[in-house]
Amino acid sequence: MSVLDQNAIDFNPRISEAEVGDYLTLLKPRVMSLVIFTALVGMAMAPGHFHWVLAITSLLCIGVGAGASGALNMALEGDIDSKMSRTANRPIPRGRITRPEAMAFGMTLAFFSVMTLGILVNWIAGALLAFTIFFYVVIYTMGLKRWTAQNIVIGGAAGALPPVVAWASVTGTVDVEPLLLFAIIFFWTPPHFWALALFRSDDYARAGVPMLPNVAGPDATRLQILLYTIVLIAVAAAPWALGYFDAIYGVTSLILGAGMLVLAINVYVRRTRAASLRATRKLFAFSILYLFALFATLLAEVVFPVLARMVGGA
Repeated sequence: MSVLDQNAIDFNPRISEAEVGDYLTLLKPRVMSLVIFTALVGMAMAPGHFHWVLAITSLLCIGVGAGASGALNMALEGDIDSKMSRTANRPIPRGRITRPEAMAFGMTLAFFSVMTLGILVNWIAGALLAFTIFFYVVIYTMGLKRWTAQNIVIGGAAGALPPVVAWASVTGTVDVEPLLLFAIIFFWTPPHFWALALFRSDDYARAGVPMLPNVAGPDATRLQILLYTIVLIAVAAAPWALGYFDAIYGVTSLILGAGMLVLAINVYVRRTRAASLRATRKLFAFSILYLFALFATLLAEVVFPVLARMVGGA
């Protein structure tokens, strides 16, 4: 069967079997929740008064924009998802939602999230949200992911932008502080996803996705994980070193960074299959805790003054 014939089948209209849960799955709710959380930190760090209604509106738009990106990503990667055990139960491979339905759903959410943020908050934030969606869907999903082993490195910029969008929603500008948050997420992304790629390398090989372990090999990937982790530790300490936060954050970032480093070294030195699988799974799981705990510490240092400003402005 030719590619054109397959595409004709994929886009053949039919009655949808989708339920609400299927559309929620398209939004990638776990990714969306992380996006909203990191955006909240960026918003809380921003100077000046921001009414609580606009704050909630901004977070909702950023979250919906992330969901739109997820839906469009799944619509464009239905062929890949069907070949990977991790993603084979998503709505499109299961036939619950067609690719055109997912595309329409994602495009609608993208349009309204960007327009709502631009009209009700400010157009700098709206433009940044539009760029974030474009980067994730067009640059990463349609371009990088299928063509280069550096897909996660470059594409990680999209996942790192929500704190910048949130900061801009408050201030209408971009400054050093949100760019530091961007850098933390950007350098966190490769060790996080390459750990996943190491123990899911067979999945990516079946799907034909050029992830680093399948292109450069597991040993090169282990080295890259270690190097990026070292850079991440330094970048994560930067908000403290530059005087934006006090020693509580600084010590927390170093303790969490030490945990990441120990696990990254463990991944690097354990080369047998069973030991490597255990090491990479531990690093992948801890990396999620690392980012959450680091941003929670940032949030804790600013949340009470911000809440006070919101209540005072209400």
